[in-house]
Amino acid sequence: MEITKKYGRRNLSIDRLSELPDSVLCYILSFLPTQKSVATSILSRRWRYLWTDVPNLDFVDENQGTINRVLSLYKVQKIITFRLSDKIDCHDYQIGTWITFAIERNVQNLDIWRESADVFLPRSLFTSKTLVDLRLHCCGKFPNIGGAVSLPLLKKLRLVFIRGYESLPHLLSGCPVLEELVLYLSFEYRSFTISSPTIKKLVIDIYSDIHEDPDEMYYTDYSLEIDTPAIVYLQLSDSANYHIKFGSVASLTEASVHIQDFRNHCLYSRSVVEFIERLSNVRCLNLDLSHRAENIHSVFVARTISFRNVTKLEMTTDCRFLPKLLENADNLEILILREVNEKIDRWMEPQQVPTCLVSRLRTITLFRFVRTKCEFKAVKYLLKNAEILEKIEIVYPCYLTSKKRIYMLDKISSFERGSSACEVVAYVG
Repeated sequence: MEITKKYGRRNLSIDRLSELPDSVLCYILSFLPTQKSVATSILSRRWRYLWTDVPNLDFVDENQGTINRVLSLYKVQKIITFRLSDKIDCHDYQIGTWITFAIERNVQNLDIWRESADVFLPRSLFTSKTLVDLRLHCCGKFPNIGGAVSLPLLKKLRLVFIRGYESLPHLLSGCPVLEELVLYLSFEYRSFTISSPTIKKLVIDIYSDIHEDPDEMYYTDYSLEIDTPAIVYLQLSDSANYHIKFGSVASLTEASVHIQDFRNHCLYSRSVVEFIERLSNVRCLNLDLSHRAENIHSVFVARTISFRNVTKLEMTTDCRFLPKLLENADNLEILILREVNEKIDRWMEPQQVPTCLVSRLRTITLFRFVRTKCEFKAVKYLLKNAEILEKIEIVYPCYLTSKKRIYMLDKISSFERGSSACEVVAYVG
């Protein structure tokens, strides 16, 4: 903190930090966990209570008594960020009182992380006039909100393994400017609906243990209905095999979908394909159908799904899906293929060369993809028919031996190329 310069026989000590105004010092302290911010109080008389004016409170591994003492001295009436980590040693009911403290101090960003706990969520949390970003992780169950929900400034909402999603529609109805919704939930609801006219980014991860005994988890009436007409970005991961209904998607430009088909049932497969069909307007599509996709493929190839706007396609699936996708993605420019766990050695060339290979496709990236004869055949076909291809990237798995890397690179490099400008690049990743 102290800089000393020597001029002849004189020493000139300059404390540069002391020259800064309190507002700047508080801004600097706001980037530290509260424990470290409070520790600066021993530096000098000026620093003793400076931390009490820092607009952020970030508690990482403090105990209940320490947090209460900090809050009793805290001066700020407009908290920017209040954060509690899962390492806090306290009673569950105490967290509810701290949330109330933050709400009363006009908090903007509230982040509560609590593993396997039943946290008391005060009703004032759902009527805050200042909250902009709310994140709750493993905080037990939503209370029966019942009355009015009013979160007029809330733009981001993240709920991770919170029980009581039957309250979600009511909660969303009180968020008139919500733009981003992130949900991580376990398999426990017959059906639920996500409806909001303002959501632009939606992330849903439905977790289930049905892979342990899928025969006991056979349902046809588990459904998820999404009605978000302003949506721009969607990320969906479903291992609980919900039937998904999607409303208006005219504004959707990017989607990432990961389906784990534990049912392997034709009705569910049809539901998945109908959902994928709703994504036909997106420009960037990430599709992961790497787990037991036999029935999904059967339904998929029987339909004509146009991905006319897709310019970037990332696939984690076997070669069976590739021809159909190429045939229906005329404007595809970037293709990324990822390795799948199931070795299904089937590849059928399209009946005629897809339009995207002739006039659009510029980059192909292979992430640990080329392992089977089928995959080599697919890559050979792509290289031969992609007439304006600029680059093909081969990303080796780190466990692959040097001998196998060289073999793979030499083999792909020997394939006929439809584009004389195409270069082959290989690296470990």
